[in-house]
Parts: sequence; C-alpha cells; structure tokens
Amino acid sequence: MPSMETENSNISRAEEIKLLANEAFKVHRYSQAIDLYTQAIELNSQNAVYWANRAFAHTKLEEYGSAIQDASRAVEVDPKYSKGYYRRGAAYLAMGKFKEALKDFQQVKKISPNDPDASKKLKECEKAVMKLKFEEAIAVHDSERRSVAESIDFHSIGPGSSYSHPRVAAAVAVTVVVVAVLLVMVGSKVPALAAAGVTTVLVAIGTWWAYCSGDILSKTRTLDLG
Repeated sequence: MPSMETENSNISRAEEIKLLANEAFKVHRYSQAIDLYTQAIELNSQNAVYWANRAFAHTKLEEYGSAIQDASRAVEVDPKYSKGYYRRGAAYLAMGKFKEALKDFQQVKKISPNDPDASKKLKECEKAVMKLKFEEAIAVHDSERRSVAESIDFHSIGPGSSYSHPRVAAAVAVTVVVVAVLLVMVGSKVPALAAAGVTTVLVAIGTWWAYCSGDILSKTRTLDLG
C-alpha cells in the first residue's frame, strides 16, 4: 500500500503531466496529448478531468469509440462532472447517435443550467432526434405501403372464366338476327319447329366459336410476352 507521501507525490506529478498534455493539445498535437494524459491517469486514475481531457483528444482524432469510453469513465469517477457528459455527448453527436447524445446534453443542462454551449448542443440534438423520428415514421409507412403492394399478384389479375361471356352473348345475338332475317325472307312457310331447330343449331355453333376464339386470343397474348 503506497504511503500518503507517495500518493501526494503521484497526484502532484499527474498535475504537472496534465499541464504538459494541455499544451500539446493547444498546438494540435493530439496523439502526444493522449500519451501524456495516459501517464497522468496512471498516476491518478481518480481524477475525472484527465479522462475527459483524453476523451476530447480522441474526439479531435475522430476516435469516437475511445472518446466515449474515456468520457464514460470520467462520469463514473465523478457523476457530477458535467464535462464528462459533454465530451461523451459530443462523441455521440459526431457518430450520428442523436438519441444517446441528447441524454448526455440533458444531463449537462441539468448540472450546469447556465452553460450556453450546452444549451446550444441540446437544441441541436432535440432537432436531430425529432427529424430522425419523423424519418423513421415515414420509412415505416413506406415499408407498410410496399408490403401491401408486393402482396398483390398482378399476374393473377385478369379476366376469369367469365371472360368469354361477352363473346357468347354476341354470338347468340348474331344468331337471333340471322334467324329473324331468314323468317322474314321465307315468311310463314317455314314451320315453327324447323325455325326452332335452326336457331338451336346456330346458337350452338356461335357458342363453340366464341370459346374457340377466346382460347386462340389467350394463346396469342401468351406468345406476345416473349
């Protein structure tokens, strides 16, 4: 177990290293700053500032996963340290994880209600989340609409077995007209029974023709598809 004197020495040394890390950060030497913050953390891992500062350096290098891990460690060490939530929220925001970012900035606002930058980030996240929810709602609606459309078998839609009925009716009508013309031409000399027989035969022939022509047309359509 380290003595009190050793602990105090480590804390002092960690602060010195943190200042060097801050200087490296200011001149955009982010990798060097990360190395120095790591040294400070090794000497004093219970300082949330070191974790948050290293998270910030990771964010500058677009190492968002590492930034989130360090920022999470910062708020574990000190749950009231607003910059820990801010750094994590910024990393989430850069990754497009707006819902997670919103929670962190809400926490920042709760801890530091007068922080103008936190308020600005919070509004940005709220707008982003609202937009995201709107887009998700549209996506679900479109998906449902597509699923309904895809469930319809357009190939099966078409005239059914009754499709030939108009042709049958037309054949019957033609037959009746022919019989009527014949009756007019020959007058009353044609017995009623013979007229009825002729009518029956002609109707039968007309019906047969209608069905046959329907089959021929349907086969022709099939051949046209290629």
